Amino acid sequence: MQNGSDISIHLKNLNKAMKGSLAFRPIDRVLYATDASVYRSKPLGVAFPRNTADIISIVRFSSKHGVPLIPRAAGTSLAGQVVGKGLVVDVSKHMHRILEINAQERWVRVQPGVIRDDLNRALKSYGLFFSPNTSTSNRCMIGGMVGNNSCGTTSIKYGTTRDKLLEVRVVLSDGSEAVFGAVDDHTFHAMRKQSSLEGRIYQDIYDQLSSQEVRQEIFRRFPHKDIHRRNTGFALDALAAMRPFDPDGPPMNLCALLAGSEGTLAMTTEVKLQLDPLPPAFGHIIAVHFDSLDTCLRSVVTAMSFEPYACELMDKTILDCTKDNIKQARNRFFIDGDPEALLLVELRDPTPKGLQKQVRGFIETFEKHDFGYAHVIVDDADCARVWELRSAGLGVLSNIPGDKKAVACIEDTAVRIEDLADYIAEFNSVLERFGQQAVHYAHAGAGEIHIRPLLDLKNYDDVILFKQLSKASSDLVRKYRGSLSGEHGDGRVRGPFIKDHIGEKNYAILRSIKSTWDPDNIFNPGKIIDVPPMTEDLRYAPGQETKTFDTILDFEDSGGLLRMVEKCNGSGDCRKSSTAGGTMCPSYHATRDEVHSTRGRANVLREYLTRTQEINVFNQEALRQVLDLCLSCKGCTAECP
Repeated sequence: MQNGSDISIHLKNLNKAMKGSLAFRPIDRVLYATDASVYRSKPLGVAFPRNTADIISIVRFSSKHGVPLIPRAAGTSLAGQVVGKGLVVDVSKHMHRILEINAQERWVRVQPGVIRDDLNRALKSYGLFFSPNTSTSNRCMIGGMVGNNSCGTTSIKYGTTRDKLLEVRVVLSDGSEAVFGAVDDHTFHAMRKQSSLEGRIYQDIYDQLSSQEVRQEIFRRFPHKDIHRRNTGFALDALAAMRPFDPDGPPMNLCALLAGSEGTLAMTTEVKLQLDPLPPAFGHIIAVHFDSLDTCLRSVVTAMSFEPYACELMDKTILDCTKDNIKQARNRFFIDGDPEALLLVELRDPTPKGLQKQVRGFIETFEKHDFGYAHVIVDDADCARVWELRSAGLGVLSNIPGDKKAVACIEDTAVRIEDLADYIAEFNSVLERFGQQAVHYAHAGAGEIHIRPLLDLKNYDDVILFKQLSKASSDLVRKYRGSLSGEHGDGRVRGPFIKDHIGEKNYAILRSIKSTWDPDNIFNPGKIIDVPPMTEDLRYAPGQETKTFDTILDFEDSGGLLRMVEKCNGSGDCRKSSTAGGTMCPSYHATRDEVHSTRGRANVLREYLTRTQEINVFNQEALRQVLDLCLSCKGCTAECP
């Protein structure tokens, strides 16, 4: 990359050539230095493309000047996927149109900045929906869901984002456009003979996977085939099971490779998604209360025999966090006593009679096996409140007092549900050896429990522990032939362990694929391939002082003003659209500018309060506006941690 003064001139020229815009003031770089992970890295600037032509211009600029590109949608990534030192490409501001709905064939074509829940509101009148349902669904965007192969609560019934990808339109690293989708054998072989970059991509896939010995090594080292949440590097196992390599497999579709690739292969401009009919009209949640986490986990196989639409777990730690949250305390209406764990199982049926039969059978079976001390039935009218409590998990965890937080480092592993209880028991023993007690929640029915240790990453010892725990987790997942990442991606935090999981030979294939798609390494470098050490570029510097300030308002309950600001974990709850309901910053709704989100204001305040030696880089008037907007807001306190 060129020196600062030269690149600034070129950035200004690029800005003039775009219909969108670029931002590279110090405050803009601060706003995009973090996501929802533990990482922080100031980018060179931020691009806001308005259309595909802008993205082509950005890619060509990047290739010419050696500037890395970091694709970003809502910035809810938990593994540092959208943090980097290059040019962030934010598609959320302008590229958020639903382009085409085909109700008869059940598909939709969208730009990458479309919010998942906004899409489903538009699809509801057609009796259709896009089924992957993450806890961030009111602000996460389709581009990010493709990049991470997002799953959510419904994957046990409907599958993952990868399963729903029909076509992806992209800009390749040479600035050319390509559309990837299912191709028959004849088309596949014709494509690989072309001299274009797209042709070289197909040829490389053929060269890498033609050998039966190579495919067997892939199947041997990649996660067990029964685990449907699987993001461990690029999806070589999915491609190896397609034609022409497997005559009985589905047609070759490189969308499977793009899903979970974290923007390291191409820049997405449009996505065509397969839709599902809306779930059956009648549903109940059965909230099974347990005195033991282990018993809760051992009940999952039985629960899954009823083919539920969701099967989620919350432990006591996270349930206790909801008690002091103004909004979530009201959503605890169904909780009986003080359970060590809850299993939330959603059953649905086209008729009330059929639903009641399912519910009776479920409770009778659980009582027969002595699973749970209470089985609370939640009517359909209140189910949304239950799932809201579950979805609030990440946010309420940030309210744990003090500098120790539930850190997302070992929290995205997936194993077979038959192995889940033994795996978690063994993992908790590992944590005990490190003097740790974890927080458990999430997708029990998919064999994935988000396990978060409580760490203070301002402390040197805990930073070392951060790495030690991650390595121990990686080793244990490999023992169970699980998936290193179920749905949150590899990013900075799990990327360093990919080679250990899939082996040197398979890792070499990943390198070849990356090199063919992106020979100059401009697309999100340092993710999946050649990932830096996981302890570099942390949001907080080890040994960093938590400064105190004299304030008019009392922040003693949070440990002072700075700790109050640090409660913002970056998950972006404040970025939900105006159609999502509830209260949140109207200035963000109007502008779609990150600086007007609560997260953006927290990022600026945290930077200002922790790095006083850099105060001079901020525009004082801009900071004053941020403070005035935040302190004058009357509506968001219920939802903002």
